[in-house]
Amino acid sequence: MESDLGVRIGLEIHVPIKTEQKLFCDCPTNYYETREPNVNVCPVCTGMPGSKPYPINQKALDSAVVIARLLECEMVKENIYVKRKHYDYPDLPSGYQRTSEPLGENGRLGEVGIWELHMEEDPGRYDLSTGRVDYNRSGVALVEIVTAPDMNSPQEARSFLRELMNLLKYTGRIIDVGGVLRADVNISLAGGSRVEIKNVNSVRGAYKAIKYEIIRQNNMRKRGSEVRQETREFNEKSMITMPLRIKETADDYRYIPDPDIPPLLFKEEFIYSIKLPETPQTIRKRFMEEYGIPEKYAKTLTRDKELSDFYQEVSVLEVDPKTAAVWICGEVLRQLNYRSINLSDSKLEPRMLVELINLVKKQTITEETGKKLLERVIDSGENPQRVVKEESLGRVSGVDVLDEVVDKVIGDNPNPVDAYRNGKKEILNYLMGQVMKEMKHRADADVVIKLLREKIR
Repeated sequence: MESDLGVRIGLEIHVPIKTEQKLFCDCPTNYYETREPNVNVCPVCTGMPGSKPYPINQKALDSAVVIARLLECEMVKENIYVKRKHYDYPDLPSGYQRTSEPLGENGRLGEVGIWELHMEEDPGRYDLSTGRVDYNRSGVALVEIVTAPDMNSPQEARSFLRELMNLLKYTGRIIDVGGVLRADVNISLAGGSRVEIKNVNSVRGAYKAIKYEIIRQNNMRKRGSEVRQETREFNEKSMITMPLRIKETADDYRYIPDPDIPPLLFKEEFIYSIKLPETPQTIRKRFMEEYGIPEKYAKTLTRDKELSDFYQEVSVLEVDPKTAAVWICGEVLRQLNYRSINLSDSKLEPRMLVELINLVKKQTITEETGKKLLERVIDSGENPQRVVKEESLGRVSGVDVLDEVVDKVIGDNPNPVDAYRNGKKEILNYLMGQVMKEMKHRADADVVIKLLREKIR
């Protein structure tokens, strides 16, 4: 539907940079760990009259340069002014936000152009229901990434945001906690005005907001109503957008250079002296070359930094890297998704998974037992070898033991046995399943199949 409507979507993504101090003062930045409001503050980050900003945080600047280079931006090298962006809102006590001119321009991530990247300071947190403001976050360094309107559907925007956030996590230079992503969505339909949507705090939220806004604007167009250029906000609970204010222009913000901060000057040697981290793409290639795993597994493993780090820890232990990739991309992810948890929320450790994989590989336990055991390890962190020993979960391959169980299953299932003898060979899988159930999945599948075929042919 979106392609018929001429949908154009651009994003302004704000992500906090990981530093120990704020952008223009030495207050700590761990607002996400601090329960008490207004403790990580000083006259600078609360906009007290007469307070002067410190020199810009060098680590934050380094991180912004790294991100700009990873996004293939052309770096601006001189006379980058830090400006004051004026607006009245309770979370901005000084009445303006310090924001830099672009550090990088004309970049790209995949099929989406990056118009510019700049730095700014985070405002505080304003609780509309109580009227209270917490300034612990005020002044934390942000990087803002402004894309070209190259996305044409909610799905494309979602894919881009996932790819971008994954890349940023791999840098190790952003505050990586829940809810750090904040995006403003600019969206228009062919011939219509551009609407900005504020208060989008997740990839899922961006997808839902865009989907709703396309429907809203299209319905207005069908009724012959004009779509105004305005700013709307997204409500996470109702999943709709609501009017916030008439869309501002740059003139409304009354940008002026901050007289307390000298222009930034980047020398070529500074820009390229900062070592770039491995990206998901380079790690993917390395996994394929170093460990010989197929591309589909390498892609899955590098979709999430936590997962790729886990695989790297596993692969240097006593285990076949290909087998480890199969287990992680298959059974481990399946069980994590079933529980709706991340790897870090589980009790699974690299050495535990290696023990489990090797128990299966050495045929100490069956693969089915291994899968069941993995569930316990994820939930409890128990030692796989100890559980197998204490609960006698080892593979049973002795004919003398299995013969009796196979006879019982055949006797208990006369109809399936007759069906098999009459040509329905697929029934054998059902009968084998019944034997495995009786044996609590400890039976050697090859021995069971052989016994069944001999007894009911």
